[in-house]
Formats: sequence, structure tokens, C-alpha cells
Amino acid sequence: MTDAKDGRAVRKRRDANERSLVADERALRRRAKIIHEKLLATYGEPQWTRRDGVSELVATILSQNTNDSNRDLAYARLRARFPTWAAVRDAPVEAVVEAIRPAGLANQKGPRIQLALRHITEAHGKLDIDFLAQMPVDEARRWLLGIKGVGPKTAAIVLLFCYDKPVFPVDTHVHRVTGRLGLRPPKLTAEQTHEWMERICPPGGQFAFHINLIRHGRAVCHARNPACTRCPLRRRCDYFRRRIQTRGSA
Repeated sequence: MTDAKDGRAVRKRRDANERSLVADERALRRRAKIIHEKLLATYGEPQWTRRDGVSELVATILSQNTNDSNRDLAYARLRARFPTWAAVRDAPVEAVVEAIRPAGLANQKGPRIQLALRHITEAHGKLDIDFLAQMPVDEARRWLLGIKGVGPKTAAIVLLFCYDKPVFPVDTHVHRVTGRLGLRPPKLTAEQTHEWMERICPPGGQFAFHINLIRHGRAVCHARNPACTRCPLRRRCDYFRRRIQTRGSA
């Protein structure tokens, strides 16, 4: 009898926890929608010149651990030096490394780009990944993650920017800002936050929300000394609320 009672008690606690999680997620979806709309009002609807999938993949590899200016310079140098992606794939690695040097970590990124281009060629017969557009999201993501050097953020950027898949790339800015705003559990890693944000992001808002969170992280919500007093989200920000409470108790 005791075992049966214990089992029922465990099930009740589990069911209560599940209901609580569902309620919390619904509340976070509403919160995400409000914040997304506030960011749109502040920064506007972001514009983007769409690249083909292979070009976006290369550009995103170049962007790893560097800023946009260095990435863009390295990408422009690579395109100027080599007429096609096949030429990049087949070039001496030293030539690719030299072309992309402004992006930093060129000795790692050069071979990584060539490996990705060879992987695509061997798997698909040509340098084209537009077939990902027809795949379910999880299948397309797995395919990209099968390329050495492609992680969750790179895969998500390609799928969102090129094929409008409902994914959510998470970089350091997105991870920091979503944490401060209370949009995710505090202990979630950047990698775990990809899936979390996909669940709570307003439908169809992935691209604009992603870009505007980055804009906000760069302009206002800095890693050090965030400009909370001029933040349009401060009334909905857990971090700002804690700062005010800390000052009030000092």
C-alpha cells in the first residue's frame, strides 16, 4: 500500500511540475512577443541581402570569433581571389589562408572552408545546398552539422538566412541579452538556448528578433557597463530590476 501511495505522490508531483513548465513557457512566449515588438519599434525591420546557401556557409565560417567588418573584408578578398567556390575548394590551402587573413584564425578557417566545400561536393555531387530548403528543419540541421567545423550557430544562420527555416541562431549577444531579459533559464548554455528560443519566439519573427537582439546587445546591453538607463526594455528586464534592488539595499 505504501509503495502505491508513494507512486501516486511521485506522479502528482511530476504532473504538477509539467503543468508549471507549460504555464511558464506560455508566459515566456507572451514576454518574447512583447519584447520582439518593442525591439521592432526601436530598431525597425532588419534588411538582408540573401546569399545562396554555400556563400552564406562560407561567410558564417569566416565570422567565427571576429567582427562583421573583418568577416566582410575576408569574404570580399576570397571572392576577388577565386572566381568560384570550386576554385576555393581546389586551391592550395596557403592561398585560401592568405586571402582570408583579415578574419583571424585563418590557419583554422581556411582548411575548414575547404573541408566544407569538399563535403558538399562529395555528398551532393555539386556545390549547391539548396536541397536543404525541402528538408524538415531537424533533418536539414543534422545534414549541416555533419560538416566538420559547422556548429549549431552556423547551421542555424544558414537555415534561417537562406531558407527561412524557423530556427534561432544564438551568438554571445543573443545569449547575454536573453539571459538578462529573463527569456531563458539562467543556466542554459548558448547551444541549449538555440532550441529554447525556437520554442518561445513569435512565429515568423525569428530573423528580425535574432538581428534586433544583436543590435540591442551592441548598442545598449553591453557585456560590461550596459546602458540600462536608456534601455527601452528596462521595465521588462530582470537584470535591471536586480540592479535597482541592489542599489536600494546598499
